Amino acid sequence: MSATGCKSGDILVLIARLIADMDGVETRLDAAMKACAAADMPVAMAGMLDFCGDVLQLSLPQGDHAALTATLIEHFGDCDLLVADHEIEVPRLFVSDMDSTMIGQECIDELADFAGIKDKVAAITERAMQGELDFESALRERVGLLEGLEEGAIDRCLGERIRPVAGARTLVATLRSRGCRTVLVTGGFHHFADPVADQLGFERVVGNRLAVAGGALTGLLAGPVSDASTKLATLQEERARLGEGARVLATGDGANDIPMMAAADYGVAYRAKPKAREAANGRIAGESLTSILKLLGIPESEWTDDVANA
Repeated sequence: MSATGCKSGDILVLIARLIADMDGVETRLDAAMKACAAADMPVAMAGMLDFCGDVLQLSLPQGDHAALTATLIEHFGDCDLLVADHEIEVPRLFVSDMDSTMIGQECIDELADFAGIKDKVAAITERAMQGELDFESALRERVGLLEGLEEGAIDRCLGERIRPVAGARTLVATLRSRGCRTVLVTGGFHHFADPVADQLGFERVVGNRLAVAGGALTGLLAGPVSDASTKLATLQEERARLGEGARVLATGDGANDIPMMAAADYGVAYRAKPKAREAANGRIAGESLTSILKLLGIPESEWTDDVANA
């Protein structure tokens, strides 16, 4: 099987590219194509990309995103995939969540561990990310529990606990090398997001600010809350600057990432909560964010982690 791309046009409604376990791929592909045809989603073309040998591309003249995704997952397992209604392009804007997306931790949960209340705070975080709690109320409640914690705990937490996920720096640097603007927008805090952005190469940071007085956290926020609406507004603002036709990539893992992922051309849920995963047109089930580069059709020979020269 081989594919070099597909022709965009009125009949091209969906493109799906996925990274699959290559064992038995032809058998599973045949079964998936039959299932798609039975669901009135005939596959017009299928093949492995010539320059990215573990990426399977499917082109369909018609279909439903949710139904197509469900069919692919049924036949290929919990794979990485991206569905689009146009020829997939390298985006000109990348907007990403931070906690559990660009880094493997939830900063407020790790910070709460220094105050001896991680379990209590983490339980609230999980419910908020699942979409079971109002984000702002949950955020203010958790920040309030940190009142009195010395500010120095933030630096210790950064040094001891906070680590980028696999492929994060390569994803950002490679996209920047291709002319893509990169923005980190988080419901977390600038105390963490600013150094993380510097490490990974993001050009702009939007987030919340912890109020500090006398060398300790006050239990309050300084300034407006950065939430789901902030993430969406940031994406829309940055997209408007680039002009009409600029493709946008957004990544996240929780309920407050849904609006910005839904507004993006490529909304990719990274190891995400169910609601976020179902709302996105792309998903990464594996650990490395470099899977996104494969799904965008960027050959590994062109990847870089050199942020300074991106």
